[in-house]
Amino acid sequence: MIKSFSTTGIGSLPLYNAMEACRIVFEYVDIPFWPQLPRRSFFEFMIPQYTEGFPFVRINGEHMYVEKCEEQAVTLFYEAIEKDTGFPISKEYAHGFYTFIDILKQRGKKLDVVKGHVTGPLTFTLSLTDNKKRPIYFDEEVRELALYLLKGKARWQIDALKSFAEKVIIFIDEPILSALGTSSYIGVNTAEALRLLKELVNHIHSLGAIAGIHCCGKGDWSMVIESGIDILNLDAYFYWDTLSIYPEELKAFLNKGGFIAWGIAPTTDAIRNVTFKGLVEQLERGLNSLERIGISPEILRKQSLLTPSCGTGSMEINDAMKAYTLLRELRNNYARD
Repeated sequence: MIKSFSTTGIGSLPLYNAMEACRIVFEYVDIPFWPQLPRRSFFEFMIPQYTEGFPFVRINGEHMYVEKCEEQAVTLFYEAIEKDTGFPISKEYAHGFYTFIDILKQRGKKLDVVKGHVTGPLTFTLSLTDNKKRPIYFDEEVRELALYLLKGKARWQIDALKSFAEKVIIFIDEPILSALGTSSYIGVNTAEALRLLKELVNHIHSLGAIAGIHCCGKGDWSMVIESGIDILNLDAYFYWDTLSIYPEELKAFLNKGGFIAWGIAPTTDAIRNVTFKGLVEQLERGLNSLERIGISPEILRKQSLLTPSCGTGSMEINDAMKAYTLLRELRNNYARD
């Protein structure tokens, strides 16, 4: 179903036009994904995009915060949770999603796999704050309701996408994972962080979809794997050497059929100096480091995917296109092996 060294994207592209963004997606990657367009609207940034329908959120221009609201609004939200039909994302918040669906309808032929994405519960609840700048993570009730919101966003996507592909992948985007344990998030309990991840992963699985986690830093990969994911996606350009710290966990993960999605094309200014040869060398460093801890080269290479190191939404368009061009060349190189 998922071929070795297939390419996909993390989510965002540095474009205003949804049709052009979708053209790039279908032309450059093997596993199509719907594009987030943060340059088009504040609503398409990774936190605002998933707040729609959350009764506590207040948005004033590009200022967003939460506050407790009237009981009736909360009751209606609880009723929506009970119905378990998902929480829609409107066209105003995800223009790329609707254009992506329109293209899939026109194509007619069912794809093997497509990819959606949702902001992870840790990144969402630690980034979204009240008017005193306190993250909603530290309000137990609101934190739990936010988890239900994100489950609903994942369900809505899966329901919309499953008509067009044999399998749907949902990436849980969790950049804040790399900062857990630092002074900024000293009050975050590891067990609670794992519970939030597990609940969202299990929910995605219950809907028949594949779950991945994206973290563009030095994540605690043992915790990520313990969450039950099928795909582990990391910034493999800068942090390829962090995986080998967890030999037993990675062996078990891959032996169960898990995939490593190597975020090998950097999404920083570093891309301007990157060459195809350099990317091959960097990827081989990562692959070889895992072979040295006893992971079968055959399994490892069979269960590897390729992505940019993060979303490309903040890049210059030429830099983003270079990243996707290099990924496509890299895939072609390994497909011949």
